[in-house]
Amino acid sequence: MPHTVAAVIPAAGRSLRMGMPKALLDAGGSSFLARVLGSLRHGGAGPLLVVVADPTGPIAEEAREHGGQMIHNPDPSRGPISSLQAGIGALPPEVAAILLCPVDHPLFEPDTVRALIQDFLRTRPPLLVPLFRGRRGHPVLFSRKTFPDLLEENLPEGARTVVRRYLRDGLQVPVDDPGVLANIDTPEDYWSHFSRAPRIG
Repeated sequence: MPHTVAAVIPAAGRSLRMGMPKALLDAGGSSFLARVLGSLRHGGAGPLLVVVADPTGPIAEEAREHGGQMIHNPDPSRGPISSLQAGIGALPPEVAAILLCPVDHPLFEPDTVRALIQDFLRTRPPLLVPLFRGRRGHPVLFSRKTFPDLLEENLPEGARTVVRRYLRDGLQVPVDDPGVLANIDTPEDYWSHFSRAPRIG
């Protein structure tokens, strides 16, 4: 039975609302992408697939420098689901599940990753979602059972459509980690978390 839990980090978007590449923003001494990769690696996930639009660009270089495996998304105009689908298509057969880790959610902790993986390997639900004070966050764990759903062409809300399908049969995992809720998508979001204007790390 496959037992590896991989991660897919979509980083092919244009970051229009932020105005600069979110993957490269400074998260307090490291980039958003480096922090996400570090938390995943120390939490026990792997391989770590970083999906990029430009396989020779700075985000791809940052991914390789910090232990990520670069995956090319040739058509990111389809939105984040296209990057998730590109990542799923590159998974080795021993992968039993993936953690979906948007690069604009960089503040979750390794302990959260570890808790999700341990609970998945113990009970094998189709979906696991971290829960902080009653609110669902990221990263979300999708079992291999959900991959055909995630690869569908018509997903009106992207991966969220699949989360809703499986939430009743899934597991919500309480964590002591406010970082699972930190969605840093705009300059205002960045300022609220780092008390300064956005800057590249």
